[in-house]
Amino acid sequence: MIHFVQHDAKDSVAVVVVEGVKAGMDLKGWIMDEDRMTSVKATQDIPIGHKVALRDMATGDTVWKYAVDIGKVVAPIRAGEHAHVHNIKTKRW
Repeated sequence: MIHFVQHDAKDSVAVVVVEGVKAGMDLKGWIMDEDRMTSVKATQDIPIGHKVALRDMATGDTVWKYAVDIGKVVAPIRAGEHAHVHNIKTKRW
């Protein structure tokens, strides 16, 4: 079963594509641009359609999704955590 989709190997986050992701689960993901599998352990519950962090990120780091800069980290994020508006903000304002 695939739990998340990572669009580009450069991405630091991926989209959870199943319901019921709970802390402690070993998640399997598909990296689309390279057509290969990857994995991360969920450290928090993550709703379907939300992002899971694929690596540790510090405050001020750029967040990559679709190989595009989608914002900056405003609170430290560890691999496997829920990455969303509480720890990522746009760079536009």
